[in-house]
Amino acid sequence: MATDTYGTTVPAQDAVRDALATVNDPEIHRPITDLGMVKSVEIADDGAVAVAVYLTVSGCPLRDTITREVTEAVQRVDGVTSVSVELDVMSDEQRRELAASLRGGQTEREVPFAQPGSLTRVYAVASGKGGVGKSSVTVNLAAAMAADGLKVGVVDADIYGHSVPRMLGADGRPTQVENMIMPPSANGVKVISIGMFTPGNAPVVWRGPMLHRALQQFLADVYWGDLDVLLLDLPPGTGDIAISVAQLVPNAEILVVTTPQQAAAEVAERAGSIAVQTHQKIVGVVENMSGLPCPHCGEMLDVFGTGGGKLVAEGLTRTTGAEVPVLGAIPIDVRLREGGDDGRPVVLTAPESPAGAALRSIADRLGERKRGLSGLSLGITPRNKF
Repeated sequence: MATDTYGTTVPAQDAVRDALATVNDPEIHRPITDLGMVKSVEIADDGAVAVAVYLTVSGCPLRDTITREVTEAVQRVDGVTSVSVELDVMSDEQRRELAASLRGGQTEREVPFAQPGSLTRVYAVASGKGGVGKSSVTVNLAAAMAADGLKVGVVDADIYGHSVPRMLGADGRPTQVENMIMPPSANGVKVISIGMFTPGNAPVVWRGPMLHRALQQFLADVYWGDLDVLLLDLPPGTGDIAISVAQLVPNAEILVVTTPQQAAAEVAERAGSIAVQTHQKIVGVVENMSGLPCPHCGEMLDVFGTGGGKLVAEGLTRTTGAEVPVLGAIPIDVRLREGGDDGRPVVLTAPESPAGAALRSIADRLGERKRGLSGLSLGITPRNKF
């Protein structure tokens, strides 16, 4: 801070730039000073500060957020009397430099999660058939782990039946910087889905190669940052996407979702058995819709039968030759369905409900594996029993 000839305190340039360093780009989640987004800073003798900021694209949907956060940060500097923010747009060359910087200097597109040094745990959530609640499980596990402090992303890989954005409450649109896509976030989770690129409720009518290319773009062209956990919501069965995941992210671990009845369990076991051919690990089985707690007496009503999760786990253990545990059983809960319709995961809105507690317990166990606690192999008791 300096003093002019009239004794007025003038904010220092370094102090203003330090304040700007506290402002993160809302899509990239890194300081705007590190991203080369600060074009200029001018400080008048009366303490008025004018900041010019580069936007990555001209139609940036979060321009108002950037303006507000820059203004608030600079206003906190001693001696600042007023703040004005001017927005400009990066040139093509600046965008190319930014994209290269975000990729760590790499110009070629590659799947970061498949690289030897990747610290991201990747879970491919699979089911044998549709309608077993696979997407609900994916969304709630992601929201629970994010609420527990992990950096989480979700790829809605169910191209034909995409539903993750609605269930997670992600109504934002991706922003493209050169050939890099910035994913929107909801409930602390970064998410990408083909539904963000299609008009209305239009169907996606693609053949296998197009599906592979879409998944490749979601993994390689989206800027995910340093994730702790990435969840892939796969389509039902063992088709093109399941094969593409094995090719693009061979280190992905499979999480099988089933319901209790034997018909669903047999199909789910078939879906998990793909791990034998793809040489992937099965992290465990989740039994969804495991029963309906009676609202009057509390007794569990086996609407869809019992034991499906255990049957799948035992069958996959025999098939793979490795122990496949049942990670949890999620009871039927109308709040789980309502949360999916409203974009408010039950693990956040009703965490102590039977379904919310069961999902949080599963998320705890998966999160412990990421933190290196090896809760599954060492038998550490989860925070919430199911």
